[in-house]
Amino acid sequence: MPTHAEKRVLPYQPDQIYDLVADVMRYPEFLPWTAAARIKSRKELADGRTELMADLVISFKGFRERFTSRAVLDTKARRIDTSYLDGPFKHMNSFWHISEHPEGCEVEFFVDFEFRNAVLQKLIGVVFNQAMQRIVRAFEERAAELYGARK
Repeated sequence: MPTHAEKRVLPYQPDQIYDLVADVMRYPEFLPWTAAARIKSRKELADGRTELMADLVISFKGFRERFTSRAVLDTKARRIDTSYLDGPFKHMNSFWHISEHPEGCEVEFFVDFEFRNAVLQKLIGVVFNQAMQRIVRAFEERAAELYGARK
């Protein structure tokens, strides 16, 4: 089961990057292999966080699947935790944490998942790190598009 962890310093305000990552409905506009997104429900939790139930459709080398996940958005901590509910994975967990940094913000990303389909798991295993780096780059490029080019 592959995992990927990455930290980057970006020249943007922490709230800008947090808002970018939290805007799940826009993922199909810029995120590789994301064909569609739908928010099934949104609920404000008693502790001030927000819970989203969302469907994403992923499309990769002829493989197209929908999966449902639960995302807990903690605006105050600038952290988004995602857990898998239904779809082609055995499991999937990820988080984003955005914190202040003298040069803008530090973005920490972590993902751990495993597909149920052994063939697909083997296929993604070959390119997993490159795929995760491409996803992080897609967020960086989207930030540059929305908030201005890197300095």
